[in-house]
Amino acid sequence: MTPPAAARSPLAFLFPGWFALVMGYCGLALAWHRAAGVMGEGATAASLAIGALAALVFVLLAVATLLRGWRHPEAWAEDRRHPVRHTFVATLPIAVLLLATCAVAFGFAGAAVELLWAGGALSQLFVTLWVLGRWWNGNQPGGLQWPGVTPALFIPVVGNVLVPLAGVPLGHPDWAAAQFGVGLLFWPVVTVLVITRIAVHGLWPERLRPTAFIFVAPPAVVGLSALQLGAPVAFGWALWGAGLFSLVWAGMQARRIGAMPFGLPHWAMSFPLAAIAALSLRLAAPGTAMVALAVALLALASLVIAWLTLATLRGLRDGSLLAPEPVAAIQPATAP
Repeated sequence: MTPPAAARSPLAFLFPGWFALVMGYCGLALAWHRAAGVMGEGATAASLAIGALAALVFVLLAVATLLRGWRHPEAWAEDRRHPVRHTFVATLPIAVLLLATCAVAFGFAGAAVELLWAGGALSQLFVTLWVLGRWWNGNQPGGLQWPGVTPALFIPVVGNVLVPLAGVPLGHPDWAAAQFGVGLLFWPVVTVLVITRIAVHGLWPERLRPTAFIFVAPPAVVGLSALQLGAPVAFGWALWGAGLFSLVWAGMQARRIGAMPFGLPHWAMSFPLAAIAALSLRLAAPGTAMVALAVALLALASLVIAWLTLATLRGLRDGSLLAPEPVAAIQPATAP
């Protein structure tokens, strides 16, 4: 029998979405790495430091997640059944993929990095298949239902487009391109679903409002990976335009998000901001106005992630984060 939420230890509330912290730090590390050509060795040092922080946070979360699975298996089962939280399971393989990408960017090579990348890529593909496999139930229990259609659906689907970032330098361009295609196929599908949900059923719960920034990530990451695969620069610029517009569009929610009590969903802003900064730096030619804009976007991502880090530390200290959700949870559906 599942114990009441109030009777559980804080560890029971370490939801899979906590790996969004690793995504944010890795994305920022990669953006600072891109900035080395503009800002010099200081940017490289910052990138290495942030990357090390990402690895440390990943190890701590991985150990805590294993401990949670052992002590609170019912909590893990609830995550898999929940119509929204189950999509955040994908943050774990994405975090692994991004750590491998950081390792490649920093010049590390060898079997360990290959294994890290392959493990992340295959795990991400498995999670995507698991999430989309639920859709075959239609609107029946465990299927695709409107309460579960939020921007978080982009995570297990579009996460596949990250594979080329490390896959191409590691010598696996064909597999990287194939898995990239999976994300490219379902990105517009999820976009249509989310926009339809807004039009027909209204916005998702208020505490998930920061996930609006996830709209920025797909075009930014698709642009970076497409360029890595040898796509024309014009295609990269087209995706940069889509990403920047998405940032401005999501930014219209900034005031309301800033007035909300801090929660784990706020980390949904971190990786998208870092990704659009990284794409901007990738496209910025020396001496152009794009350099100034790219640096400004990097500064924005850095400031937001620094704020998120401080707010998280405060939340852990006062116990407001590892606690039951402050709003009524969506009724879980029976998993297939």
